[in-house]
Amino acid sequence: MNNLDKKKLKASAHKLKPVVMVGQSGLTQGVMNEVDMALNAHELIKVRIRAERDERKIITEEICSGSNAELVQQIGQISIIYRQNPVK
Repeated sequence: MNNLDKKKLKASAHKLKPVVMVGQSGLTQGVMNEVDMALNAHELIKVRIRAERDERKIITEEICSGSNAELVQQIGQISIIYRQNPVK
């Protein structure tokens, strides 16, 4: 993904609301299933991660690697994640 693609995705994500939230339990298999379903349905999603800064970065990397997605942007507790759906 190049910078122009990321810029377009950031603009598209601006109006989105977080569809998945990682809470006190951390990144569970249930959360990963929700992320996978949301990426299949929407391709571009926002994930709210309620954790400390260093932990948020680790969780975001785990989400991206576990779902074969790419991080578009991370601001505070919000991570914008994209995975192209070949069916769409």
